[in-house]
Amino acid sequence: MQRCGIGYDVHRFAEGRPLILGGVDVPHDRGLIGHSDADVLCHAIADAILGALGDQDIGFHFPPGDESIEGISSLEILRHVRRLTEAKSAWIHNIDSTIIAEAPKIMPYAEAMKHAIGEALGLDIHQIGIKATTNEMMGFIGRQEGISAMAVASVEVRDNGY
Repeated sequence: MQRCGIGYDVHRFAEGRPLILGGVDVPHDRGLIGHSDADVLCHAIADAILGALGDQDIGFHFPPGDESIEGISSLEILRHVRRLTEAKSAWIHNIDSTIIAEAPKIMPYAEAMKHAIGEALGLDIHQIGIKATTNEMMGFIGRQEGISAMAVASVEVRDNGY
């Protein structure tokens, strides 16, 4: 059975933190703040896959109050989602995603992001779409207060009660 899921994440900028997107350190004057490395792209992808599986969201699997996972790499979150997918005898067909940010420029890093995400999820880079857009200077993203990301996952699951 073919299923799809959608994910969305947003984080605020903060001084003194690295900007990690798609598992890649992207040079910028600020990073994103969060309990993990605040990688909005990986978080949106994780939620999209979890949604396609009919599972609970990323906050259930990685509660923000759990001090043992503070600062965790979001690639580890994707590896966990991969294990959940495999445990359900499911497989990911493809991921499509969009990062929404006024700055920095994202596309110079998209290929490296595809490689990092592909390694974590066991996917070929051709199964991963990464696009970028701005918010046309509107809202909190337009004011460069943060970054958001959206993702869609297409997953095949065995018909065992899903």
